[in-house]
Amino acid sequence: MLQIYNTLTRQKEIFKPMQPGKISMYVCGITVYDYCHIGHARVLVAFDVITRFLRSQSWDVNYVRNITDIDDKIINRAKENGEEYTDLTKRFIDYMHEDEARLGIARPDIEPRATGFIDGIIDMSKTLIDKGHAYAATNGDVYYRVTSFKDYGKLTNKNVDELLAGARVEVDEVKEDPRDFVLWKAAKEGDPSWQSPWGNGRPGWHIECSAMSKKCCGDTFDIHGGGPDLPFPHHENEIAQSEAANGCKYVNYWMHAGAVRVDGEKMSKSLGNFFTIRDVLEKYHPEVVRFLLVSSHYRSPINYAEDNLIEARAGLERFYGALRNYTNIAPLAFAEMQDSVYYKAFVEAMNDDFNTRVALAGMYDLVRDLNNAKDEPEVAKNLAAQLKAFGLILGVLQENPEVFLQAGGNDVIAAEKVEQLIAERIQAKADKNYARADEIRKYLLEQKVVLEDSKTGGTLWRRE
Repeated sequence: MLQIYNTLTRQKEIFKPMQPGKISMYVCGITVYDYCHIGHARVLVAFDVITRFLRSQSWDVNYVRNITDIDDKIINRAKENGEEYTDLTKRFIDYMHEDEARLGIARPDIEPRATGFIDGIIDMSKTLIDKGHAYAATNGDVYYRVTSFKDYGKLTNKNVDELLAGARVEVDEVKEDPRDFVLWKAAKEGDPSWQSPWGNGRPGWHIECSAMSKKCCGDTFDIHGGGPDLPFPHHENEIAQSEAANGCKYVNYWMHAGAVRVDGEKMSKSLGNFFTIRDVLEKYHPEVVRFLLVSSHYRSPINYAEDNLIEARAGLERFYGALRNYTNIAPLAFAEMQDSVYYKAFVEAMNDDFNTRVALAGMYDLVRDLNNAKDEPEVAKNLAAQLKAFGLILGVLQENPEVFLQAGGNDVIAAEKVEQLIAERIQAKADKNYARADEIRKYLLEQKVVLEDSKTGGTLWRRE
């Protein structure tokens, strides 16, 4: 039975879909003015795994993940570059898709862009004005009247009155109240804009998601997800807008991924510890990065550090080492695994709020038993097929084991050189020149290459 931790109620709940067998899920995506960073990767991978698992359990998932393609940061960056904002956003959307592909992240079913929903944003703003929840200011902006929504703050347990003293509140003389937030921004000279009843302008950030989710998922839907920085004010404001405009509950289950810290500190450009996905993938195999991200529960903070990446590589090596002799085995279909103790453990862990950490612990048990079953070929093949099936859900174990185990950066000894030295070592052992054979093994170990001699006389190798 699927349980999900609901940020709104601050507890795990048994999941009850609005429609039997179907799940509608909206996740806040990227504001496309720069390269995606490792924090983005955490959210993208988390909900990719969640979607993969739900579908493996026969849920019909409508996965929507938006793109914010109009925003102050986008406009300012385009001006700095001396280019049209549409050229900037197109380029970084393409880069985002490239990064996702390298990390094995599948595209969502629907990927709406804010600029494609201007009419819906204007309509919702008009509805909020008509209902007394919003007002047009003298400068052409439209603001949401926070005090008009009695449940404001329920997602993050914030008191509306306390917000007056909050550092996040920007005092603006055109507002009725400093806590009010913008739905529609009047156009500045030279900025992109659209016609509206209040003059030319563009949408505020929060209203975008309310309009897009309404169109793609309905007035009320099952799951809304996002990153750790979004509950306040973004998601709090989404709730206020949508429930006031639509007159019904907005979302049944709220899910938020944990933060990424770098060597124990908050990731920040000012601290010099800010890493884009591209930065990371220049040094580490994509599956190593992905494995690090899924090795912790999606809600837990995760520490991005050299030692943790090395540990992630070692964990993957253990899996790939077990699969070395089973490259031609296809992943087993979940329907064929119902009686497997490993399948039951994996599904139980994932049904418990998508606990990938516990699911991986069960996969390590499977690897142990796979390694112990080498003298039982059929049993071993079945275990290998199960391991590959679980890997599909987590988005790992998609490489040829030899390719993964022997992959390295530009600064390591070339594979051809390794093979040449292994052949020389085999000949040295045949000639009983054991000193030379030991010398080669020692040299390769210094180059972080580990040799594994088989009982049949052959030698496998992997990078340490």
